[in-house]
Amino acid sequence: MNYGIVGYSGRMGREIQEVFKDHHLCMTVDEGTEHVENIPEMIIDFSSFNATFRTIELCREHNAGLVIGTTALNPDHFGALKDLSLSVPVIQSFNFSMGINLLKMILKDFSEYFQDWDLAITETHHVKKKDAPSGTAILLQETIGRKSDYLSLRLGGIPGDHQVIFANEGEVVTFSHRAVSRKVFAMGALKAAEFGLTRHKGFYSFEEVLLCRQKQ
Repeated sequence: MNYGIVGYSGRMGREIQEVFKDHHLCMTVDEGTEHVENIPEMIIDFSSFNATFRTIELCREHNAGLVIGTTALNPDHFGALKDLSLSVPVIQSFNFSMGINLLKMILKDFSEYFQDWDLAITETHHVKKKDAPSGTAILLQETIGRKSDYLSLRLGGIPGDHQVIFANEGEVVTFSHRAVSRKVFAMGALKAAEFGLTRHKGFYSFEEVLLCRQKQ
């Protein structure tokens, strides 16, 4: 696979290069610099929402699919991504770890039994993460289908901890996930990119990628 990275020199960019080592990196993009030596089949973007519209332009220029894990996207970004997906495959998620998406499936099936319980979501990330609450926390809340309190902490170099807490007057039930390395997100991006190579167009979640691989 020929692939490109937006945010090439960032922490996730370096993780992606390591996990994608059996594929050919042919396009690198950082703020203010772009280098293309061949046509990418898939473009991977885990950078800033400020780069999203340029990433979409690059996908159009090269007719490349997109794997995007950028957080803090707004409705205009999603509108542009949905429009792009009419021409190429777009796989979007706020979290590309397998564990979080399995947790999402569990919550989808069982959160209805906690409708009368109090709900709170806590999330902890590294000090350089700018958005709060995290996109993953929002994703989990949307999966549950009702409003919740959020607690966001920014500490050290933590890749990502999330807890979904249900409580009544006598019990507490907690669902939790901890990412111990950013490598898990790059591994998920590779699964998503390989999935994208099998599709001509469409807008997909990472959950759909995992379900498709399970059926194969």
